[in-house]
Amino acid sequence: MFNRRNFLKKSAIFTSLAGLAPWPTLAAGRKVTATGKTTIISTWNHGLQANVAAWRVLQNGGSATDAVEAGVRVPESDPENTSVGLGGMPDRDGHVTLDACIMDPSGNCGGVAGLEHIEHPISVARKVMDDTPHVLLVGDGALQFALANGFEKKDLLTAKTYKAWQEWFKKAEYKPVINIENHDTIGLLAQDKDGNIAGACTTSGLAFKMYGRVGDSPIIGAGLYVDNDIGGATATGMGEAIVKVAGSHLVVELMRQGYAPEEACKAAVERIVKKEPGYKNLQAGFLALRKDGKTGGYALQKGFNYALMTGPDNNRMVDARALL
Repeated sequence: MFNRRNFLKKSAIFTSLAGLAPWPTLAAGRKVTATGKTTIISTWNHGLQANVAAWRVLQNGGSATDAVEAGVRVPESDPENTSVGLGGMPDRDGHVTLDACIMDPSGNCGGVAGLEHIEHPISVARKVMDDTPHVLLVGDGALQFALANGFEKKDLLTAKTYKAWQEWFKKAEYKPVINIENHDTIGLLAQDKDGNIAGACTTSGLAFKMYGRVGDSPIIGAGLYVDNDIGGATATGMGEAIVKVAGSHLVVELMRQGYAPEEACKAAVERIVKKEPGYKNLQAGFLALRKDGKTGGYALQKGFNYALMTGPDNNRMVDARALL
């Protein structure tokens, strides 16, 4: 005879033994709808000015895609920012190589990897998305495409980063420092008043990486993913670890299953811990923006922060919770 109390007791024991996560905050299958509010979220302190630029585009009638591109172009042009665009740290051979990708509300996407001499890789990625049948162009091919489309060729190695490279070269030791060399990305997600979500991600990668190394930032599903029915996610930190778990896609899919944004980001971090033996020596962080405007972030190590903007006078830094 069916005994409900015993059934529930046994179910609880089974769940505990199986190591299943708690039931998500948002019940799976519940429809997530837009609220008509504009929301912008981006990684690290350089996200503050990026958010302002993205907000300005939205207020002037631009699309979410226009906004994310304009937003990340700000740190790409900042020579004092040594992890993105102009002034980015070189690889161990002295080359400044840039990676970027962009994804629009319709699921269209484009990216570039290992791109040299172009200040705004995000805009080249946008061109790949809009004007080619491809998703990702790399190296010399990406540069050829950029120059053919009117982008200006520049020397991206500044006096500051050249000096840093010379100092590093004396010992040539490759030891990325958590939350310094590892905060090598700006990822930005924006939702316009119509509820449409787009995302952009751009970086110069890890300082003193091997020539040709590509991390998660230009990889759709790793450094960035958007599903306009559910939301978007972006990542920062050690790209190799993020690629291995398809981190941003994982976050979005967890939100589809009912997880709140922060819960989804935390679960992605926990997946990295499970898969990466050396997780204590790296950083990985995720941001998420859900269709209903809810946001969240979570990181492996303490020190990850992000910029959240929900109004012209409400653009603030948030310290993400961390697993360790």
